[in-house]
Amino acid sequence: MVQFWLKRLMGLIFVIIGVTFITFIMGYFSPDDPIKTLLGQHYTLTAYNQLRHAYGLDLPWYQQYYNFLVNLCKLNFGYSFSAKGRPVADILAQGVPISLELGLWALVVQLVLGIPLGIYSALKARTWIDTSNMVVMLIVYAVPSFVLATVAQVILVALDQNIPGLNWPVANWGTPWSYSWSDIQFKLVPILIYGATGFAYYARLARTSMLEVLNQDYIRTARAKGMSNRSIIYKHAFRNALIPLVTVVSVSMAFLVTGAFFIEHVFNIPGIAETTISSVDNSDYPVVQATTVILAVAVVLGNLVSDLLYSVIDPRIKSE
Repeated sequence: MVQFWLKRLMGLIFVIIGVTFITFIMGYFSPDDPIKTLLGQHYTLTAYNQLRHAYGLDLPWYQQYYNFLVNLCKLNFGYSFSAKGRPVADILAQGVPISLELGLWALVVQLVLGIPLGIYSALKARTWIDTSNMVVMLIVYAVPSFVLATVAQVILVALDQNIPGLNWPVANWGTPWSYSWSDIQFKLVPILIYGATGFAYYARLARTSMLEVLNQDYIRTARAKGMSNRSIIYKHAFRNALIPLVTVVSVSMAFLVTGAFFIEHVFNIPGIAETTISSVDNSDYPVVQATTVILAVAVVLGNLVSDLLYSVIDPRIKSE
């Protein structure tokens, strides 16, 4: 068991180092010069050289990368180029809680609605209930999230115009982690839209996993022994059907903060997506590197959670 976890941890550490190196090198060799962009019309050679020295950009690439790793271990992401020396951590501190709240509630919607619906469809396989559910889920899954978001905004605007006193907001987010009625009005539609495509995916995956398990020999043996259908489903089939779902849930957990770019952009939510997009446009590499590292660490933690859940669901994995 200890050897199992040591192998996982070593591999994941190398993943993080690899991601940081690739992200750093891409910024280092980018043709855009963020210092020139920052100075704009106030460009002078003296000011240019002073700013390059202040940001440490006049050092060799390997020294810059070493400083980047040292600061990263201290949770210091450096200073923004476009925000004139503002710490990147301060910029992320505004957007990350909002994106995390959006992603977390969307994941809850996906799991609470998607998995039970998929399992129910598997139990009603090849009936009109199963067919209807899967057709609807396929349509919802196929439509891009930004299309659903735009359609939802159009419907809200139409409702606001035709229902006196409704005034349901179509943009912004409200107060993070606050759930007064006015805050819920801001948050409800983006959460449902973000959860829609994932909800459809979970439903289809849960159906496929459950059908595969129900066709296994040990399930037929349990039925032959006279076990009740309820006991077979909940004690034997459901637990084994969870294994593929664990992988997807872990990956979804990794993208809680950075996975809602289109939704945040369409609904003008001041999360990390808008910060990242504007940073790419402004060649603000410290912010881009920070968001990439956050995503990489989240993926690593998601994989650790996945391994832990695997070992709980199927103890045979511990020995692999």
